[in-house]
Amino acid sequence: MVIKYMGFSLGKQSQKASYEKNKQIKQWIYQALQVDDEISISLSQLQCTEPGCPPIETVINIMTNPVQQYKIHKSIPEIEYTDISLLQQNK
Repeated sequence: MVIKYMGFSLGKQSQKASYEKNKQIKQWIYQALQVDDEISISLSQLQCTEPGCPPIETVINIMTNPVQQYKIHKSIPEIEYTDISLLQQNK
């Protein structure tokens, strides 16, 4: 299993994600989306100040070819397994 830690923000982060939480979310992604454990997953937490966009979102990139990208309109610390399992329905 390849796990990368990546914290990113386009502004001040309201909640900083811990390495442990990132690792847990990635494990949920591998499980819920049935991702091969040899494929890397990237998590980025972004803050937006533009009108109409959510104030904070987490972008999930699964490094397949082509890259699969998902967005959850929550900070990394707020994400629960249910949020990840809902991505399966939209896959």
